[in-house]
Amino acid sequence: MRKVRVALWGFGAMGKGIARLLLEREGVEIAGVCDHYEGFAGRSVYELLGINPEGRGPVAVTPDIARALADAPVDCCVIATDSFVKDVFPKIREVVTRGINVVTIAEEMSYPAARYPELAREMDELAREHKVSILGTGINPGLMMDLLAVCLSGAMTRVDHVRCERVNSLSPFGETVMKEQGIGITPEQFDLGVRDGSLAGHVGFHESAAMIARALGLEYDRLEQQMLPIITEVDRKSPHGFAPRGHVAGVSMTAQAMDGEQERIALIHPQQIEPEQVGVDTGDYIVLSGEPPISMAVKPEVNGGLGTIAMACNVLPFVVAARPGLLTMLDIPVPRCVMGDYREIAFAEGQNG
Repeated sequence: MRKVRVALWGFGAMGKGIARLLLEREGVEIAGVCDHYEGFAGRSVYELLGINPEGRGPVAVTPDIARALADAPVDCCVIATDSFVKDVFPKIREVVTRGINVVTIAEEMSYPAARYPELAREMDELAREHKVSILGTGINPGLMMDLLAVCLSGAMTRVDHVRCERVNSLSPFGETVMKEQGIGITPEQFDLGVRDGSLAGHVGFHESAAMIARALGLEYDRLEQQMLPIITEVDRKSPHGFAPRGHVAGVSMTAQAMDGEQERIALIHPQQIEPEQVGVDTGDYIVLSGEPPISMAVKPEVNGGLGTIAMACNVLPFVVAARPGLLTMLDIPVPRCVMGDYREIAFAEGQNG
């Protein structure tokens, strides 16, 4: 049986990490890679990753997605670019219309119907038309502040309130995330970015709240959100970001899903580069109020970079096997570390793909 063939669109920090993990897995191979950075054009994927090809066929990075997808068959394309639905949608359409499944780590794609119901409907219809699946995933949103809470609620008879908190390091992430979080800018620039909407901060509260609410049957009429800068008192440098003393090293984000005056879901998410430098302990915390009450603490945090890479790779064979359409993490089996042969899942008899 042939291997599951995967193309990558985006070869930055996350794209490279996904490629490296896929090359360690059984029953899967990289069919093509697209990235628009001129310094990558024409260069071997294995050279850029610093690994031995070990008899694998040649794969060179190209700025042309058509070329990256041309070596048919391609079962799935992992899009490791962008954070927002409107930015990633043209890429998704380009892939889906070629009859190829999509996994994307764009945060808003974890539950696109939360803010873009019409665009979500269009993507669902497009995927069904071409008999493929689309899934947005990641560590957050996608697991730690939504799906994991949903899974824990399975041991409860009633859920009154959901509280998810993630204190994490941004250091593993690439330049796109550094820009979205305002790493290295002044407090004045941060305030201006919040006012004019150019500074994203954490992307995903709307999506996490909508996923939790849909899964549990909770209702809310609005989502209130707050965004404050984390100003560093020392110089901090991560692999892809730098924050001088007195500048922004991260963002503290909070949100509340409200039903009238009643809070149903609370989301708390301070994130910054190199938190250990200033004595900040990372961690993931979930508190479910109801019957029986459940609380969970994971310390330190689940590594954001490795977690996102792992989620993209671990859901991939399930997406190839899934029913056609736009999916969320609620629509596929519970994620797990897939260390066996990808073909046993992706090409299971009676499944799509």
